Amino acid sequence: MSANRSVAVIDAGGGESTLVDDLILCGYTDITVLDISQIAIEATRQRLGLLAEQVEWLVGDICELELATSRYDIWHDRAVFHFLTLPEQRASYVERAAASVKGNGHLIVSTFGPEGPTRCSGLDTARYDAATLQAEFDSQFCVADSQIEWHATPSGAKQQFLYCLFERI
Repeated sequence: MSANRSVAVIDAGGGESTLVDDLILCGYTDITVLDISQIAIEATRQRLGLLAEQVEWLVGDICELELATSRYDIWHDRAVFHFLTLPEQRASYVERAAASVKGNGHLIVSTFGPEGPTRCSGLDTARYDAATLQAEFDSQFCVADSQIEWHATPSGAKQQFLYCLFERI
């Protein structure tokens, strides 16, 4: 992340992820967790106990939720974007990210890679390489770095992920 622990970070689709735990432990002071599931948010709040008071919690659909303009320095998304299979969903996501990420801010997106699954958790998914993901964000963000990784699921299956670091244009 950043050496400056006061940067504003949003974890889009953070749910029950432990990223928020790690950010708090590393001293980050401006953290937002967004998820569509109130149940996932509550589970994380319970896990954090009193530390949860240090976090802004948002429940809603990333494609519909209004976020503060130029609020975040870092937008993190691990495994939301690949569930947006309709062009209008992706356009709405990009619009919200572009509006809420500050100039010179960064977007970290993790999606299924070219050899990733076409379905996950009973839902259709989209797959990307760095060029096709860049095309989705083209007018707002530029890929600064990308990496392919194979991820082992809890059941032992392997899934290919693409990680892209974008810079705000």
